[in-house]
Amino acid sequence: MIENLNKKQNPNPNQILVGVKSFYDGIVFTDGTTIDDEHEQDCCEDHYLSYSDLTEQDFEGLLFDISNNDFIRKIEDYGIELVPINGHSVKIPGYADNNGFYSDELKLRINNKSLNQEFIIDITECQTWRY
Repeated sequence: MIENLNKKQNPNPNQILVGVKSFYDGIVFTDGTTIDDEHEQDCCEDHYLSYSDLTEQDFEGLLFDISNNDFIRKIEDYGIELVPINGHSVKIPGYADNNGFYSDELKLRINNKSLNQEFIIDITECQTWRY
């Protein structure tokens, strides 16, 4: 279905348009590209993006151009935003639980199957602190 849509509605051949396949432990796009978060835990701290409030309706009918990372926006003190080429954006909150002694680093990992590349983006500033 996405391939036919690309041919009919995509005048820009440099775009790679995909929908969302699943979103439970990260985002999986229809081409196999994945987005997830990573934090190297030291002890008792926890830093993560929360996918638990996302629903299928959040992504219904949306197409994302994954030919570059411009479809992802950082939101300081909140999380990230996925911006499709059509419709509404989808916001994913980030949370931090840390006593201040351990690392607060949070990264976004994008494994882009269409480009055969992996990208790591620092999103440390994109989390709400829970003390």
